[in-house]
Amino acid sequence: MKISSVTRLESKQGRFAVIFEDGTEIKVGAAQIADYGVYSGRELSDDEYSELCAALELSSSKAQSLRILGNRNMSAGEMKKRLVGKGVDAGTADETVDWLESIGAVNDPEYAAMIVRHYASKGYGNARIRDELYKRGIPKEKWDDALPEAEGFTDAAQEFLKKKLRGGTDKNDLRRATDALCRRGFSYSEASEAVKRYLEEAEFSQG
Repeated sequence: MKISSVTRLESKQGRFAVIFEDGTEIKVGAAQIADYGVYSGRELSDDEYSELCAALELSSSKAQSLRILGNRNMSAGEMKKRLVGKGVDAGTADETVDWLESIGAVNDPEYAAMIVRHYASKGYGNARIRDELYKRGIPKEKWDDALPEAEGFTDAAQEFLKKKLRGGTDKNDLRRATDALCRRGFSYSEASEAVKRYLEEAEFSQG
């Protein structure tokens, strides 16, 4: 394909409109101008044109990914899903995610640890935390390294009970509190043990 003209876009700094003899128009940056030797009258082979278009799509995908990350952290899986949802080719999305990982903008292990700390600090149990990791597309093989982060919040269930029961020991309230802990991701045995500890502390404080 032969290039008929290359025009600087006044409204977008560092961007150029490249028009081919068949009427096709693409917009490129200064990097593509240099890398592919783009100039008026240049004849691009089909392979060169395809490579240029792929480079443009990857560049656009990278820019989109950085805008997305401006809102919140994401896992590699979440980012790929978002990019594909915006019309990016799956292969280009993979390349973009690889690039984000290479520059440290996406880091599944660190993100998983952050999720674990966040939900553990709010008094949620491992079942709920695992569910949150799953929903965010973090691979299961990376959960085991992150879940020990929850160990620093082992008193979360106790704090939840103290706020919910406020020193009360009514059996019905205790049963409802146990059920509430289970809904928050604690196993029944963990919830029961927490209630037992709560009662012991309550009895000690009253004694």
